[in-house]
Amino acid sequence: MNTAAKMSSEDSAPVDAPRTGAQLVRATRPFVEENRLRTWAELLLALALCAASWTATFTAPWLLARLAAGAVTSLLMVRLFIIYHDAMHGAVFHRSRLGHAFMWGIGLLTLSPPAVWKETHDYHHKNNCKLPGTAIGSYPIVTTRMWRRMTPGQRRAYRIARSPLFIALGYFSIFMAGMCMGSFFRSPRTHWAGPVAILLHVAAFTTVVLTLGWEAALVGILWPMMITFAAGGYLFYAQHNFPGVYIASRQTWSYHDAALRSSSMFEMSPLMHWFTGNIGYHHVHHLNHRIPFYNLPKAMKAIPELQHPGRTSWRPSAIAACFALKLWDPKQQRMVGYSSAKV
Repeated sequence: MNTAAKMSSEDSAPVDAPRTGAQLVRATRPFVEENRLRTWAELLLALALCAASWTATFTAPWLLARLAAGAVTSLLMVRLFIIYHDAMHGAVFHRSRLGHAFMWGIGLLTLSPPAVWKETHDYHHKNNCKLPGTAIGSYPIVTTRMWRRMTPGQRRAYRIARSPLFIALGYFSIFMAGMCMGSFFRSPRTHWAGPVAILLHVAAFTTVVLTLGWEAALVGILWPMMITFAAGGYLFYAQHNFPGVYIASRQTWSYHDAALRSSSMFEMSPLMHWFTGNIGYHHVHHLNHRIPFYNLPKAMKAIPELQHPGRTSWRPSAIAACFALKLWDPKQQRMVGYSSAKV
């Protein structure tokens, strides 16, 4: 190509063409660097606040105050879990033995032992909203055609796994039965910590019953745990089951498209973003899971290509819209309800 033709070609090329693929991932690299001092400060603050609120669930003079303290405890546990989640990704506490010792404890507290969480969650990141293969580390998704071919028993199991009640009871259904015991039965030598985590929870509940009574155990242990795991279960559901989500076949799936088109931006107040460790910036996290949670908003603000994701929120109408999505319809290229699969 001669010089004049080359210049003409360059002049006609879009100056600000959106970056995609590896080029877009490279744009996120300035936000990967961890501030280890800040990580420790965030962890210790969350632990201190959680200890204080949890103490209040047993010592506050009024039942309503104890219930409120339990709700705050549950939100702080979500924040602790996100710090743990980032550590499992290598985004924080990278090569820190002391940091990972703390993480082991949080993994047991949140019924997500490191070996279990790494196996299922790493798979999820590599297969986010890919058909088939979405069920491991996530909620199952099938196409309308697959649904029509399923047996009554398979349909029943699928309905249960995606039901609001299943998520609301996530403490028992998703984490105890699925994460801990399901993984243990699959590989006892690798996932022995699953039953250990459950035994620790049972021991804590039993100890409180024997020393402080049933009300203290229900308000101080069961109540915050139920909220923690229900909130966590729903967050994970809505992050990949929202209006506008794209589900790809194995032939067309790509990591970068799945991050931007199959992972939502969960809009919430600044306080709730703090409690949930900025996990609402989920599309940014899926594009580069090495970004520490406290850098996710900065990355989204600095990179134009990350500023127009699919969105959802805690609004009742948004929750209802997410739960209405049941099956992927390849013809319509969108999630639909069960009635759309009828012949």
